[in-house]
Amino acid sequence: MTTLKVHTIEDAPKDAQPLLENSLKAFGMVPGLHGVLAGSPQILKAYQTLHELFSESSFNEDELTVVWQAINVEHACHYCVPAHTGIAKMMKVDDNITEALRNETPLEDAKLEALRTMTLSIVRNRGNVSQAELDTFYAAGYEEKHVLDIILGLSQKTISNYTNHIANTPVDAPFEKFAWSKDTVS
Repeated sequence: MTTLKVHTIEDAPKDAQPLLENSLKAFGMVPGLHGVLAGSPQILKAYQTLHELFSESSFNEDELTVVWQAINVEHACHYCVPAHTGIAKMMKVDDNITEALRNETPLEDAKLEALRTMTLSIVRNRGNVSQAELDTFYAAGYEEKHVLDIILGLSQKTISNYTNHIANTPVDAPFEKFAWSKDTVS
């Protein structure tokens, strides 16, 4: 099992310290992922910037959750699935959406299911999606900008999911109750 150091504000590289202070202000704690990313101030800054940009994208809270969690589950991220379960609760996303995503079952809402399906196709096929898939996605009510916003979200999640795999980042205490593992999916 691999691990990387989880930095605190005090022991992080100097250029990462203000970024971790921003995390503390935003979340009331320094998430373990941010502590790991602090080992390279550039990746921490990139992650925080991508998070902000994706959060300001064309997606609402339910849709943000669908993209984030579809990717987290597909990548089997032990850290991000519980974290985004807690975040979804804070965002008041319906628990049925979260549970379907965690369990890899279709979403009841057809438009959200089309978003989940397109997100998974982009991830699994490394962006090589067919025109028929795009047409189905557009028929569900989405537009070209939404395809690009999925790619933005994937950029953010690639940083976090891959880092957490390598670092074996411990799940933060507030999210431990939402523990998840790919082998426990029903």
